[in-house]
Amino acid sequence: MGKSESRSTGRNATPPSVPVGLAPAIAATILIIEDEPPLRDLVRGYLAHEGYQVLTASDGLTGVATARAAQPDLVVLDLMLPGLNGIEVCRQLRTFSDAYVLMLTARSGEIDRVVGLEVGADDYLTKPFSPRELVARIRAMLRRPRTSAATPAADLRVFDALTVNADAHEVVLAGRLINLTPIEYNLLLALTAYPDRVLTRVQLLDQVWGTSYAEDDHVVDVHIANLRRKLGDGEWIATVRGAGYRFVSGR
Repeated sequence: MGKSESRSTGRNATPPSVPVGLAPAIAATILIIEDEPPLRDLVRGYLAHEGYQVLTASDGLTGVATARAAQPDLVVLDLMLPGLNGIEVCRQLRTFSDAYVLMLTARSGEIDRVVGLEVGADDYLTKPFSPRELVARIRAMLRRPRTSAATPAADLRVFDALTVNADAHEVVLAGRLINLTPIEYNLLLALTAYPDRVLTRVQLLDQVWGTSYAEDDHVVDVHIANLRRKLGDGEWIATVRGAGYRFVSGR
């Protein structure tokens, strides 16, 4: 993919002199994969100021190697990178990491957004963006625990051949472990918490992305499509036209 998109470092040129939010109690590790030094340094400054451990890479190949070695909690990934573009980087990340991926793109077209989400990105921001918004998005994603610590003990959900073990953070279908991204897993967790009940896109946005998420609800459709594909067919999750989605417990 050619390096044809225009670039911007965002609205703010320097990190704030006062905190924009509370620093995390346990510092998460964030990897920034961005080839433009001004933007990379700007984002690094904001995230370091928030108390996160920050790693950087200036190209896709280095980014993948760094992610494999450091196993970050979240990756800020530019779409247009030299050597290995962001889409391919995301594909490779998903073979060994369940880190949240926030993709940066200067393209506002729906195709770019959908393609990014389909390969496993959890969210995206279109340039130019406010670094404060980036920090808020990251904070919201990291508040969603991967291990579902808030889930009651012994939360084992069995539906015929499908088992969702919320305590172990595992999904097994017909004896085979299913590899889901954090967003896909949280969607399935939300749906199976209310089997045979319709959940609207807004409700799913609220439960999975958080109340501060302001993007359109099309992002739900993309991740539901990915989840259905990994579950092998469309029978587990029914679309209720004009309403939302329903997990089908009896098959």
